[in-house]
Amino acid sequence: MLLSKGGINWKSARAQLPPGRALWNTATRTRFLLLVIVAGIFLLLWRGISSSASEMQSFYCWGPAKPPMDMTQNEHARWNAHLQTPVIFNHHAPLEVQSTSIRHVDLNPINSTRKAVLNEEKVLILTPLKDAAPYLSKYFDLLASLTYPHRLIDLAFLVSDSKDDTLAVLASELDRIQKRPDQIPFRSAMVIEKDFGFELSQNVEERHSFKAQGPRRKAMGRARNYLLATALTHEHSWVYWRDVDIVESPEKILEDFIAHDRDILVPNVWFHRYEKGVDIEGRFDYNSWIESDKGIKLANSLDKNVVLAEGYREYDTGRTYMAKMGDRRENKDEEIELDGIGGVNILVKADVHRSGINFPCYAFENQAETEGFAKMAKRAGYEVVGLPNYVVWHIDTEEKGGNA
Repeated sequence: MLLSKGGINWKSARAQLPPGRALWNTATRTRFLLLVIVAGIFLLLWRGISSSASEMQSFYCWGPAKPPMDMTQNEHARWNAHLQTPVIFNHHAPLEVQSTSIRHVDLNPINSTRKAVLNEEKVLILTPLKDAAPYLSKYFDLLASLTYPHRLIDLAFLVSDSKDDTLAVLASELDRIQKRPDQIPFRSAMVIEKDFGFELSQNVEERHSFKAQGPRRKAMGRARNYLLATALTHEHSWVYWRDVDIVESPEKILEDFIAHDRDILVPNVWFHRYEKGVDIEGRFDYNSWIESDKGIKLANSLDKNVVLAEGYREYDTGRTYMAKMGDRRENKDEEIELDGIGGVNILVKADVHRSGINFPCYAFENQAETEGFAKMAKRAGYEVVGLPNYVVWHIDTEEKGGNA
């Protein structure tokens, strides 16, 4: 077919091509393909250079461009100053123990100080009992009147070889005290039973006779040790030994004693005896004494198993008895150093007992129980102090003889 001059030519035909066809036609042209290839190569090269530069920042080598083996000492020092990597060694990483059968006790915070109340220091009151039913009501009346916070006091009793209703009366009194809704109930109370097979009449003359003192003091030492070993815990700062047959004592006795900050402290122990309406203040406790040269020589001459009992004419020790000293009207805080002590009232720093100072149930330097305790404590370097003007009143035992 022949096209006229006014007909369709190539350019007009190309202009009428569909857009997709035109795009494909352009894309397949050699010049365009070459441009795309060059751009791709340039992009790849740029990404490679950027990545290398980033990695080079991590491994930048400070110092001369030479191997470490070829560096001088100064160059090596400068190089190491920038390249050393910090290393943390922890040889005391915490060890976490999850076993429920393992218990941790830290005694370091447990102290015995003058600021006992402020520091919330726990006091353990210990009382050994034997055929003590008649005295328990008065005992608990006095105990309830103590002004030291009862929430910081634990009580513990050991009942042994009793023939009366000591255990029942004790349980009843404790139940009554602990059920009170006021500030009287104590932090806790423990009752321990342990018989030692020691049979001795509670008749005053027989119980306080000289021949009974050795076996009696050994048995009492054993009872005290069982009570102490069972009741003392890691929480206690002070141990207060208090006999059941006290009839009068200051309400602030614990605060008064603690204020002295002594390892072992005892008061004077007297008794009231009324004759024809007159109050005769009798001296009771001859077990608190100051050693004498005569007593030392006597002890050195005796068999090591003999137990000396103070206040009896059978052995003249020449010791100075605190019971015969003091004036209750004078300064109650006056102190004297003692070598033997009685057991009616003793305040002990708990760490003294934890260190192994207990009540010998055998002859220790010819003494037993509380006197042996004092001897043992002195040997270990602890203070044993008495307050001759601070009086605690014991029941009148109506002893008729034998005592010096």
